[in-house]
Amino acid sequence: MEWPLPRERDEAACNELARLIDALFACVARGHGALEVSIGEVLDALSVGDRVFQLGYTNIGDYVRERFGLAASTAIKMARFARALRDRPNLREAVRAGEVSTRKAEAVMPVAIGDVEDVWVARARSGRTVRDLKAAVKEERGPEPEEEVWRRIGFSFPPEAQPAVDEAMALARKALRANAPKWKILEAIAQEYLSGSASADASDDDPAVSTPVERVVEPLKELLQHELEQWASLAQVQPIAAPESNKSIDPRFLDSELRRLLGMRNGWDEVFGHLALVFTTMHGARRLDFRSFEQYCEERLGMAERTVAQRAALEKGLYELPALRQAMREGRISYEKARLLSRHVNSATVGEWIDRAERMTCIALRRVLEGNVEAQMCARHRAVAVVPRHVLGLLSLAFQAVRKDTGKPLTPGECFWKMCEHFISVWKDALAERMTPARKAILRDRGLCQVPGCSRAADHGHHVEYRSQGGSDELKNRSGVCAGHHLHGVHMGWVRVEGEAPDGLRWELGVRAGLPPLAVFEPDGVDGAFAGATATPLRPPRCTAR
Repeated sequence: MEWPLPRERDEAACNELARLIDALFACVARGHGALEVSIGEVLDALSVGDRVFQLGYTNIGDYVRERFGLAASTAIKMARFARALRDRPNLREAVRAGEVSTRKAEAVMPVAIGDVEDVWVARARSGRTVRDLKAAVKEERGPEPEEEVWRRIGFSFPPEAQPAVDEAMALARKALRANAPKWKILEAIAQEYLSGSASADASDDDPAVSTPVERVVEPLKELLQHELEQWASLAQVQPIAAPESNKSIDPRFLDSELRRLLGMRNGWDEVFGHLALVFTTMHGARRLDFRSFEQYCEERLGMAERTVAQRAALEKGLYELPALRQAMREGRISYEKARLLSRHVNSATVGEWIDRAERMTCIALRRVLEGNVEAQMCARHRAVAVVPRHVLGLLSLAFQAVRKDTGKPLTPGECFWKMCEHFISVWKDALAERMTPARKAILRDRGLCQVPGCSRAADHGHHVEYRSQGGSDELKNRSGVCAGHHLHGVHMGWVRVEGEAPDGLRWELGVRAGLPPLAVFEPDGVDGAFAGATATPLRPPRCTAR
């Protein structure tokens, strides 16, 4: 199964190969899923009280992303799933034994609690499909709120609109905090215009705000209700139990337990990625008579389609950029850094970016890459963002209101220009504030917490050398930090910082008496090493994780 796959014109041979790959893929997915159950339990234990603060982080997402290279959203979902299983002991036992997949457990979780838990666990064990379980839960509880649908939007505006767009975006980011996602900023600008416009009214026939129709794929699945019979011929995969994880209240012990479990997961991960790429490329789900790849992932692998698709996409990028794979194997960059780089670099620039990524935290790397993309969009006078469906509808209403107010058939970009000018007129004076030393430090640090790996906005201007110990109010003695790191990290003694801001700070995370810090971040020593990457060059520290 070397990549790329050789061309095969014999359909029977392709179908047989799909069955063979499926047998291995399903087994690997079960092992992968079993490990994630144990990892989630450790993360849940670590999220209790101030345990993650003792390791130098303010939340589980930042900790796992920076410490182990796992996506923050994935870690949060694992911990949330383990927390929900705590109140459902029978379901937890079935999931840990590998008798019920994660997707089936998530389907019955809303109702599998209390006296009826055994009934729903038995249904999940009986071999019923995920779709059947969801339908039964829906019948029991009534219709559930629909999941938010996200859409990619983009529009161009006139070059002369660029100053107004930049100013409005900066003001909205100031009002919403520096780490606000772009869709939140667009939402704020649209809301502000609609709140002051007499022409704002919802249109029932507006496709952007109307109630979405049911997906076509559901009636097709229901029409062809013979999954259990057609899947019975596939190779049967034995349940794989989740490995036991040692519980403790000591954060350092939980950190080492996570390292052990994630090391096991990494052993499965490359094989899983390769199989995902091969299987999706040959359209294996269709060859096995599944109605969609989503259905295959849920029913056969017990995983979300997006999880499998993202891993296949990364694997394809690693084959196109072998230097990136080699850097991962050597431990120079983490999985999360490789995932970020694979979207933005090419064979000519990958070596340079690997060297830069090695000296950066994941969150700093993401901000640099996103800043590059944003700079390119600004140069083309375009606005591009991925937004939830309700924001898409809000923008559509705002564009309609602008056209009615001006009486002209303006383009979306011209409408957005008018919205930005309105936002500036309302908020420019309202957001003006006195420039205290703390505020100056926060602005210098782009409004972001400067503790390495933190994704939060800065709330306080921390004195590197305490005022009580003779520290001054000079900018070089102040660093912007979030409230969590300031009050629960630095002042509790779990985070230590020394040196001169902004480029000469040395950070220690997870400080503990009698033990070395969990991670040490040394100043890079190269001023403006990343000049040109963003408007304000990031000067990331060099990290030595112990």
